[in-house]
Amino acid sequence: MSKFTKPKIKTSLPGPNARKLLKRDAAVVSPSYTRSYPLVADKGRGMWITDTDGNRFLDFTAGIAVTSTGHCHPRVVKALQKQAARLIHMSGTDFYYEAQVKLAEKLGALTPGKGVKKVFFTNSGTESVEAAFKLARYKTGREKMIAFFGAFHGRTMGALSLTGSKIIQKQKFGPLVPGVTHVEYPYFYRNCKHQDPLKYGEECVRYIEEVLFKKTIPPSEVAAIIVEPVQGEGGYVVPPPTFHPKLRELTRKYGILLIADEVQSGMGRTGKMFAIEHWNVEPDIITVAKGIASGMPLGAIIARGEVMDWEPGAHANTFGGNPLACVAALETIDLLETKLLKNSEVVGKYLLAGLESLSRRFLSIGDARGLGLMCAIEIVKNRATKEPAPALRDRIVQGAFEKGLLLLPCGETSIRFSPPLIASKKDVDVALEILEGVFSRL
Repeated sequence: MSKFTKPKIKTSLPGPNARKLLKRDAAVVSPSYTRSYPLVADKGRGMWITDTDGNRFLDFTAGIAVTSTGHCHPRVVKALQKQAARLIHMSGTDFYYEAQVKLAEKLGALTPGKGVKKVFFTNSGTESVEAAFKLARYKTGREKMIAFFGAFHGRTMGALSLTGSKIIQKQKFGPLVPGVTHVEYPYFYRNCKHQDPLKYGEECVRYIEEVLFKKTIPPSEVAAIIVEPVQGEGGYVVPPPTFHPKLRELTRKYGILLIADEVQSGMGRTGKMFAIEHWNVEPDIITVAKGIASGMPLGAIIARGEVMDWEPGAHANTFGGNPLACVAALETIDLLETKLLKNSEVVGKYLLAGLESLSRRFLSIGDARGLGLMCAIEIVKNRATKEPAPALRDRIVQGAFEKGLLLLPCGETSIRFSPPLIASKKDVDVALEILEGVFSRL
């Protein structure tokens, strides 16, 4: 998709044109946005972003795991242009059009589990979580929800109530939606007192049943447990292999719905269409967004037919499943099925191996982990003490930017690697070379 092989930095960063836009932005745009560094994007193609001063960057963020087929994939662009000339909008909650039906059929067929699936379309990840939250309460007649510490489910009020990531996300916004309880997510590295990760995953599930259900929350009042198969903003945390199967057993035992939040981990990011497939678990509801439509605003919840049985008017929106977004998603899914799922798996293993190699050389890397092209490294002051080093992490992200590599932080002290799923081993080599140079100069 691109002739470029390496970044090219022509100016100091930010450059003169970028500085002008940053000044304009500061005057009119909400200061609540979290900008990690002053990138002013102008053009995108494949793995590459060019800023307003002509500096070229290798993108290992994919717009926060969104541009799964790379920037401006020609097939996606062509599909959007064709659809835009035909029909841009005719609200799918009040009327009908084929692109929405085709996409719903496709998503239902892809989702783990047999039987009929039904789809509700949204515009974003947080809206998908809101819809799943409402559906769980509607279906079960129960009010309470269980979520996990470290989880990020979104910023609207229901999704924010389920989020357990950073205090600044909730500060001054209360009262939030009542009835939500957070429990520990099994993260072996941060909880080094646990020497057996298999046991640790089971302990986290056992706590819900043997402590929570006996002392504070009757299981008969719990509508759903919502979980990220791989935690996203919480640090790209991969749980022990027994955790998700045990959690599924627990929810079935008490008639509780299991919601898999696949907003960041789904749509091929981990080398499978949905990350929960790594554990052979079939959720009742799956939430998706981000990478589903290669940059177009689209999300969805996919549920078993007998679960999504709410009546007309119970939930709706205006733009969800917009024709443009739907055709972009259909092209994205076709590309995933034909080549990008396999590429995510193969190149993801290559990336993780490279990060593990770096971790053996630099004591400030406390951990390397991931599935597919959803990888992270943990930054510490010294591996011997495992003391988190968020300021050092931020310096590394900034240093990579200055050398032409786009990265993002996650968790308390991690750096995430979520490139477009078209990433090649050569792209990984370039990224690792830059990163090695940054670490060498610390």
